[in-house]
Amino acid sequence: MPGAVVTGWGIAVPDKVVTNEDLSARLDTSDQWIAERTGIRERRIGGTTAELAIGAGRAALARAGRTGDDVDVLVLATSTPDALVPGTSATVQEGLGVRGGAFDVNAACSGFVYALVVAHGLVLAGAKRVLVIGSETLSQITDWDDRSIAVLVGDGAGAVLLEATDGPGQLLAWDLGADGSLRHLLKCDHGGYLYMNGKEIFRHAVRVIVESSQKALAKAGLQTSDVDLFIPHQANARIITAASQRLGIPDDRCVVTIDRYGNTSSASIPLALADALETDRIRPGALVLLSGFGGGMTWASAVLRWGG
Repeated sequence: MPGAVVTGWGIAVPDKVVTNEDLSARLDTSDQWIAERTGIRERRIGGTTAELAIGAGRAALARAGRTGDDVDVLVLATSTPDALVPGTSATVQEGLGVRGGAFDVNAACSGFVYALVVAHGLVLAGAKRVLVIGSETLSQITDWDDRSIAVLVGDGAGAVLLEATDGPGQLLAWDLGADGSLRHLLKCDHGGYLYMNGKEIFRHAVRVIVESSQKALAKAGLQTSDVDLFIPHQANARIITAASQRLGIPDDRCVVTIDRYGNTSSASIPLALADALETDRIRPGALVLLSGFGGGMTWASAVLRWGG
C-alpha cells in the first residue's frame, strides 16, 4: 500500500507584532502576568485566513519544487473561515492554482492533525500529492476588551505537502477523538466572540493529550521514551509542561513556539513543526509525536517516522 512523506513545508504570519506591553497599555494586565500564566510574549495579528493559507501553501510548494498544478487535493484546517459559504479552501485553491479538489476541516485546534490523517487516507485512496494547511485569524472573533482571551490569540498559517511513495510512509499511527458534551467549554456563536472556560479546558486538555498520545504510540508499538520530538498544540505553556511531564518527555524534546505566536489554533502545530525543521531539530528517522486538542471538545495525535 502507498505511504506518504512530507516533501515541503512553509509558514505565513502577519507583519504586525503585538507584544504583551502593547496589550498592557489598554488592558488591566502586564507582560509578567501574561508570560507567567501563558508563556506568551508576543503574537502576530492581521490578514485573512485565505491570505495566510495561500502564503504558507506557496512556501511549502516552493520548498518541494512543486506548483499548485501538481496538487490533487487541498485540505484546509480552520475554525475561522473568511465566509460561511463557500469554504475558504476554494479561495486558497484559486490563489495557489491547485488543479484538484479542495475542502475545509473544522476540528478547532485539533484541526491540522485531523487534516493530516485525512490527507494520508487520500493518498491510500490514490492521491499523489495532498497539500495540508492550518490557517487561522482568531483576532477576527476576539473581543479585545476581554483580557482572558485577548492575551492568548494570534493569527498565522502553516502548511505541508504530502507526496505518495512506494515505500513506507511517515505516518505510523494516529488517534482521533471528540466529546460533544464538552462543546460549551470553548465556543464561538455566529456573530459572537470566542468564549473559553480556561480552568476546565486546562483540566481536560492535559488528560486528553496524554491519553491520545499514549493510544497513538501504543498502536505504533512504541512508548513515550521512543519519542525524539514532541510537537503539541500551542495553547498555553503550562498545559504543554503538564502534558510533557505526565508523558515523561523532557523539555529538550518538546517544541514550544507559543512565546512568539500565541495560540493560533489549527495553525499552531504546523508553525511549530516548521520551526523544528528550520532549526534542524528533526532529522531523518526521528520519531515525531504531534498532539492537539480544541473546541468540540476534540483531540488528535499522530506518530510520524520522519523521512518514511
